[in-house]
Amino acid sequence: MGLLVNIDNGGTLTDICAFDGERVVHAKTLTTPHDLTECLMAGLETLGENLGWEGDLVQLVAAIDHLRYSTTQGTNAIAQRKGPRLGLLVANEAQATAIREAAPELFAGLVDTRWAAIDGVSTLEAVQSVRALIADGASRLVICLDGDRAPDAEADLRRALYAAFPRHLLGAVPLLFSTDLAPGADPVRRAWSGLVNAFLHPSMEQFLHHAEDKLRRHRIRNPLLVFRNDGGSTRVSRTIALHTYSSGPRGGAVGAAVLARHYGFERFVSIDIGGTTTDLAIFEKGEVAEHRFGDVDGAPIAFPVADVRSVAVGGGSVLSVAEGEIRVGPESMGALPGPACFGRGGTAATMTDVMLLAGILDPDSYFGGKLTLDRERAEKAVRAHIADPLGIDLDQAIASAMQAYDGKIAHAIADLAGDGAIDAMIAFGGAGPMSACGIAEKADIGRVLVPRFAAVFSAFGIGFSPVRHDHAEPVSAFAPDQVERARSALEKRAARAMESEGFALDECELRWRALVGSGDEAQSLPLDQAPADAAGLVTLEVVRAIPSTALGPASQSTESEAASTEQRAAMGGMPLYRLEALSPADGASGPCLVEEQFFTAWIRPGWRFAITGNHDLLVEREGA
Repeated sequence: MGLLVNIDNGGTLTDICAFDGERVVHAKTLTTPHDLTECLMAGLETLGENLGWEGDLVQLVAAIDHLRYSTTQGTNAIAQRKGPRLGLLVANEAQATAIREAAPELFAGLVDTRWAAIDGVSTLEAVQSVRALIADGASRLVICLDGDRAPDAEADLRRALYAAFPRHLLGAVPLLFSTDLAPGADPVRRAWSGLVNAFLHPSMEQFLHHAEDKLRRHRIRNPLLVFRNDGGSTRVSRTIALHTYSSGPRGGAVGAAVLARHYGFERFVSIDIGGTTTDLAIFEKGEVAEHRFGDVDGAPIAFPVADVRSVAVGGGSVLSVAEGEIRVGPESMGALPGPACFGRGGTAATMTDVMLLAGILDPDSYFGGKLTLDRERAEKAVRAHIADPLGIDLDQAIASAMQAYDGKIAHAIADLAGDGAIDAMIAFGGAGPMSACGIAEKADIGRVLVPRFAAVFSAFGIGFSPVRHDHAEPVSAFAPDQVERARSALEKRAARAMESEGFALDECELRWRALVGSGDEAQSLPLDQAPADAAGLVTLEVVRAIPSTALGPASQSTESEAASTEQRAAMGGMPLYRLEALSPADGASGPCLVEEQFFTAWIRPGWRFAITGNHDLLVEREGA
């Protein structure tokens, strides 16, 4: 078996996790927003170093069987409103109003006044409306018509517009027809799916094709696979831009579900704390909650999305004082200039500065020793922005900041989980392990799992995704003859799609369903249970599993006391354990620290950790 490589490109750091059939190796590199292919290739070079690879980068890339990739570029583009100016063509003004009112702020940022209604007008007038939208600055156009005849009406308009704006001419404007993207969906969801997809498409297409081309020139064996926000992966040419939105957090959710089933957790919460946000998810019986129809920044879309909620709290969140209380975020210092202790020009106090002053973070070993932290700058920031405004000393400021930070995340967990008891919490992300016990105490959770690869856990989770395609064919009734015609058409379409991925259809699992009705009221049923006189869609989900990381045993029958040869002057002094030096069944009671190359787990007093057979940290409240 060749290398299996998973890459999660975040806003601050790019994480890499690879499996060579025997061991898992991970790496990190700083994200390069100006050119994401730069950090992609830099990450692969770092991975090669960690693997002990003696050859050059071309040889390393050529040894990769599958490379699965996710990026926050789409998420950041939506947040920052950085993308093309869109135009929208709808049936009537009432439809435009419904679309706008579903997400007014996003509508203003993406469309604003660049929309037109064409109900009752001639084809010539519709073409003139498109010309007016282009003249108003629209560089891409979404067409979303209403009514039962929407697919036929959009098809008629497609012929007219392509005749007026031939695609081979430089003056052609890219067109997206909503019934092609999301057949059978509610018009508002169709419109927003089209708008978001059209907004993300240019930058995602440019970057992903550029990345794939660079990998191809380095002789990669198989096409680059894009990890999607529905948990599947597909090659670039088979991916829609909308499916890249918030795909990184879904990688963490996939990994958390895999570990939860491995450890037998029933109802648990995952927290992924990065530099800017904390992503939270609740799992029932090992599966993440999923919305049948998701949303993007409040805009309703026609595709399912995992219920992963983001809270503006992270290691780089700005700490300030307002009305006598410490406020955590929502502003973040990001990677540049970063926390004050980074020494890159940041002067605001952040949780990273606080943890450095508390001794939880080591200024010399942070980020694998590649980024030295400046304690003096951190102290200056915490005194100026927390201690002095509150009239307290530095130690009190540190303790108060931790309380506020842990409390805000615990409150978000309570809002997500509701009244039901939580079996465990899985904590990951670069900043998750160091605050996990404090957050768990405030959330009344007595068991915490810190994965061995917590610092690159979304990349780790991506490694469990299969190649997956979804296809649909409309039927006016689920009568046997129509269903058979639809099945035949879908199988041919699926075979072509999977062939492009390098797999035969008979190597795949086929999952047939019926979507009865349309819009939000549509029901998903087994295909053989669909009413024969009902209209809807025959759907086909095609899944091809590819190799993934192996897991070790969940537990050990005995436990031994771990030996520590180091002390850290943190919170009065505490033993320090190196994760790589610990063996399965090793354990110790807090207070203590367990440190890995890219994360530090703070085991609070009253908690005890044990190393599992999978080399994860299982931390439990003593006496609970």
